[in-house]
Amino acid sequence: MSWETRFRLLRTSDSIESSRRDDILPTPPSSTVVLKSTSKPETNAGTENAVTVRHATVEFGGGRRSRDRVKAIDNVDIPIRAGERLALVGQSGCGKTTLLRVIAGLQSLTAGQCEHHNPGSTSFVFQQPALLPWRRVIRNVQLPLELRPGNHNAVSARDAATAALKEVELSDATRRFPYQLSGGMKMRVSIARALVTRPDLLLLDEPFAALDDLLRTQLGELVTRLWRAHRFTVVMVTHNIGEAIALSDRICVMHDGRISSILENPVTQSQRDASVERSEDVRRTPEFAEFYGVVSDQLREAAGT
Repeated sequence: MSWETRFRLLRTSDSIESSRRDDILPTPPSSTVVLKSTSKPETNAGTENAVTVRHATVEFGGGRRSRDRVKAIDNVDIPIRAGERLALVGQSGCGKTTLLRVIAGLQSLTAGQCEHHNPGSTSFVFQQPALLPWRRVIRNVQLPLELRPGNHNAVSARDAATAALKEVELSDATRRFPYQLSGGMKMRVSIARALVTRPDLLLLDEPFAALDDLLRTQLGELVTRLWRAHRFTVVMVTHNIGEAIALSDRICVMHDGRISSILENPVTQSQRDASVERSEDVRRTPEFAEFYGVVSDQLREAAGT
């Protein structure tokens, strides 16, 4: 049974349940989280890469002539190391989100391949929280477990959701509805929903872009703490250079559908040993200011400005 079918069945079940309770909002969803299970590879045993993207090209447009087609990404090659944090930066329209969707399995390739080397699950945190408004917080977090094929233990799913909410410091909000949450709290719920499957790969598509600077920094620090605790692989799209530096081990600069450079981040190496607790501390170092200039120069050079 596909996850789409399971979602329709769950929505029907939720509708029946909501008809019995007068405190459930009947608003239909606009979108929901998508989780993809990666399959075990036949080769690459013991590889240090979590994902390898080879010669990846995505074209949009159905015309036979090349001028009728647009390449969102063009012949992209990048190995993503297991346990690292990789930031994708570049101008709007450069292919960052398309590449992220390819890695997630949400976008098919015109050419090339994207290979996941380790078994496990992939979680995607979108730009908008995309919470189901008629479900309480804890049931929103449980959703990925309910969408998984096979039998489900309601008690263990609730326990997993409770643990995930505790990790994002929302233990006191489990019974609330999304309309009762602030923007930052909604994003924390979205992160908890991504964590509930214990993913090996966490994909972030500018999830903090709509938040104020202080809240954005706080949620970035939360992601860093979660990464230290679980050591999953992180791939993040961002337009914010400072955020990319504070939250990544490598920065991939993209332009016009191609990777123009991949930079090792010297600033956050100490974070791997939890010796730096706050990204604000990272941002105040001379190394941060120097590397900020390096990334800015690479972006300008890629854009030809």
